[in-house]
Amino acid sequence: MKNLKKISVAILSMALMIPLVACGAKKEDENILKVGMEAGYPPYNWTQQDDSNGAVAIDGSKEYAGGYDVMIARKVAEELGKELVVVKTEWEGLPPAVQSGKIDLVMAGMSPTAQRREQIDFTEPYWASEYIMIVRKDGEYANAKSLEDFKGAKITGQLNTVHYDKVDQIEGVDKQEAMQDFPQMRIALQSGIIDGYVAEVPEGKSVEASMPDFAVVSFEEGKGFIIEDNENVIAAGVKKGSDLTEKVNQILEKITEEDRQNLMDEAIKNQPAID
Repeated sequence: MKNLKKISVAILSMALMIPLVACGAKKEDENILKVGMEAGYPPYNWTQQDDSNGAVAIDGSKEYAGGYDVMIARKVAEELGKELVVVKTEWEGLPPAVQSGKIDLVMAGMSPTAQRREQIDFTEPYWASEYIMIVRKDGEYANAKSLEDFKGAKITGQLNTVHYDKVDQIEGVDKQEAMQDFPQMRIALQSGIIDGYVAEVPEGKSVEASMPDFAVVSFEEGKGFIIEDNENVIAAGVKKGSDLTEKVNQILEKITEEDRQNLMDEAIKNQPAID
């Protein structure tokens, strides 16, 4: 009988502890801001082996994430009074991850296009840029001045991005298959598989600083890519209907354009060497 009483007390104690543990886990989650990114898109975000230059640990990994997105995410987390946790996620999986609650925000150099707005909400932009072309310095397109000069060129962009869609604006272009990321495109350009790839100004500054064999082609107004639907800005992705959108907007509003430019310059300076 005594043994039965002991067992009953033990079971009752465990039953009482379960909701307490659940509440504790929920409270812990409330103090964490989970931000999703590729951690492979410098200077917006990248993966490194230590926490230097303000890098943040990647969830479930011994690696760290650094870059412009991480810097902005840190400011957002600090203002919200939360601990920043970076969740490394493949590009295509970012919108579903935030909509399902796996992450709280997407901060991954993502443009708030109409197509993406069908899946998730977006904050106000926290960076604006221009589209450029990356080519070989010793190639036939190094002195190009307009999109017309790329007729017949083998051009590509990153998979599932606006960059790749922009290739269609080049009349007569030899559009190549989309590539997974920038490192893959750089290797393809170095080896002559492609003649160039579409990118933005931060990527241009990166290759100018790290890859002497590459050249950046910028375009004067009217001679380059047509910009539509917020394609040249990046914003944070948020779950549909979340009140986090307005909270983050209030924080982003406090970051001046000068501060944003300084953060981007710092990101470009600190990014890992381009292979």
